[in-house]
Amino acid sequence: MKAPDLFFPKISNSKMTTKTTNIIYWISTVIFSALMVFSAAGGLKPGQQAIQIIHDGLGYPVYFIQFISIAKLLGVIIILIPGRGRIKDWAYAGLFFDLTGAVYSGIAASGKFDPLILTMFFWIVPGIFSYYFWLKKIKG
Repeated sequence: MKAPDLFFPKISNSKMTTKTTNIIYWISTVIFSALMVFSAAGGLKPGQQAIQIIHDGLGYPVYFIQFISIAKLLGVIIILIPGRGRIKDWAYAGLFFDLTGAVYSGIAASGKFDPLILTMFFWIVPGIFSYYFWLKKIKG
């Protein structure tokens, strides 16, 4: 059993057409990409707000802000370019690690669980859908 099959069990294709899979893939990918670009935009040239949140609040070095923002944008570019390359798996993984790292950092820095952190699921879910339907597309 391949690794993607462990996380995404096979679903009968009899009811879902290639067109439907394609539409769901592109909608979830565009939403996920837009959210990631939005989260990266403020860190390309870190302003006071980005420094206050990421450096002062979470304890990351200031130089990390621009690095992670550029990495997010590269990941978004890679997932938007059609293709089957292994690098797309890495891009999805990197963006997922970024989001789970943000959740963990928020909890660790505050020392408690804030229910507001659950809003991160609105960012993670489109990424999961995008990856799942990309796998369905390439298996065709």
